[in-house]
Amino acid sequence: MKTPLLPLRKFYLLSGAILLSACGGTQLVQTPMEQIDQVPLKVAELSETEKQRWNKADLITDTIPGMSVDRAYAELLGKLKSQTVVVAVIDTGIDLEHEDLDGVLWTNRGERPGNGKDDDNNGYVDDVHGYNFLGESHHEQMEAARILRLKLGDASLQARARQRLDADRAETQSNKQRYEQILQAVENADKAVKAHLKKDTYTKSDVMGIKTTDQTLAQHVSVLRQMYSFEDTIDAVMEQLRDGITYFTGRLNYHFNVDFNGREAVGDNPYDFSDRAYGNGDPSPKEASEDHGTHVAGIIAAERNNGKGAQGVADDVEIMALRAIPDGDEYDKDIALAIRYAVDNGASIINASFGKPFSPNSDWVKEALTYAAENDVLFVQGAGNDALDLDKPENLHFPHDQVGTGPEYVNNVLTVGSLDSDYGSEVVSSFSNYGGVTVDIYAPGGDIYSTVPYSKYEYLGGTSMASPGVAGIAAVLRSRYPSFSASEIKQIIMDSGLTLKTPVVLGEGGSVTRPFAEASKSGKIANLYNALILAEKVSQGVESLSK
Repeated sequence: MKTPLLPLRKFYLLSGAILLSACGGTQLVQTPMEQIDQVPLKVAELSETEKQRWNKADLITDTIPGMSVDRAYAELLGKLKSQTVVVAVIDTGIDLEHEDLDGVLWTNRGERPGNGKDDDNNGYVDDVHGYNFLGESHHEQMEAARILRLKLGDASLQARARQRLDADRAETQSNKQRYEQILQAVENADKAVKAHLKKDTYTKSDVMGIKTTDQTLAQHVSVLRQMYSFEDTIDAVMEQLRDGITYFTGRLNYHFNVDFNGREAVGDNPYDFSDRAYGNGDPSPKEASEDHGTHVAGIIAAERNNGKGAQGVADDVEIMALRAIPDGDEYDKDIALAIRYAVDNGASIINASFGKPFSPNSDWVKEALTYAAENDVLFVQGAGNDALDLDKPENLHFPHDQVGTGPEYVNNVLTVGSLDSDYGSEVVSSFSNYGGVTVDIYAPGGDIYSTVPYSKYEYLGGTSMASPGVAGIAAVLRSRYPSFSASEIKQIIMDSGLTLKTPVVLGEGGSVTRPFAEASKSGKIANLYNALILAEKVSQGVESLSK
């Protein structure tokens, strides 16, 4: 189910230099940290080309807070040898036939496709490009609803689940009604303006040119003029609003419906870790709206030199597709098994663009993360989109490598917050979770252009989009510096980022302001160009990593 792209908060208003000799002797200049805050703000709106590539832009040269990916390829990466790295994407289904992904898929050479046998004896049948832990299921409940339906945990857990579920349901119902009201207002205005202009279609210029003393018509015109701040056409606005209504309706029908059981289509007991004979070898999407995994895969690895729609951050990379995220909350068993599958089948990086506030069997996932750490696999995850301070113990976000400001139990997890393209005090996405201890670094996540099913491309936003950007950086580093461990790659990314000195607004509504350096553990923006320079320095023994 597609999340509505129009920002709710706007609709509320409508309704109420270090020199280094490296890489063959070339003098490389690392972006000087002390000059970052002298970069002028970009006043002009991004062009369409800039919008599509802003996450790869360079803050100094473009005044856009990207990850300096294009600069890294232009100046550094042509001089470095690489080896292929496998990145497992635990997500919704991935379109294996997408024109920009079909050439970067991991293939299990020991498996013969379509014969219904486990040819390589790894425990999974027909897992040619990965595995589907969800079978034919799609819609699911949130974990809070499952806790109440199955009476999981103790009374305290159930009470917290009830409180969260009631609040989320009420907010969703309110949002649905708000979208319905706005859609009705836009439809009425559209009809009135068409009648006034005596046209079946009209342009923004037509609407802007209307002058009238009729107060009713003037109100209709005002509504349409406001809508043009969201889309170029009113038809596109109405489509967005209808998508929003569909999204909120689905949440009410499935996510918060205590009586719904989406797992019936799978056939296993998701709370029995020994029950593993389920799923199938087809990790492709099961619904037309199931676009999240394809979008995430494209941010990491969309083919860079095919002349088609998008370019991934990483070049020498293969994507292992692991379908384990339904339209609703993921199951702990699926995540734990997907992590173990990735580790056992050769992935060196796992991207996890998912999360939830309740995790009845979190120990299964914790053990899987420990297993990944023991096998030198880096786990990159989104911080979550609840606009919460994760340093507060009550703001739980699973999976995690620590609770609140407690100690990390593994050193291979990299948690990523989201940035928007507007450099300045509001550069941190309003939806992004944050935390001076629990969030490791930030990366572009607002309105990222990438692949979606049927060889199409769209803009999607969230920490889900920030995480694969950093996973892509990690893949580039591991492909060029394979001797570095997962924890060393993590530290290189954190140490080499760009630090902003200006205060930033955090959380929905701008309720929190703090120095950017205190909004995450590193206090930095992930930067591929700087990461490559630091990796070379560390590999030459010129510099050591922070602890």
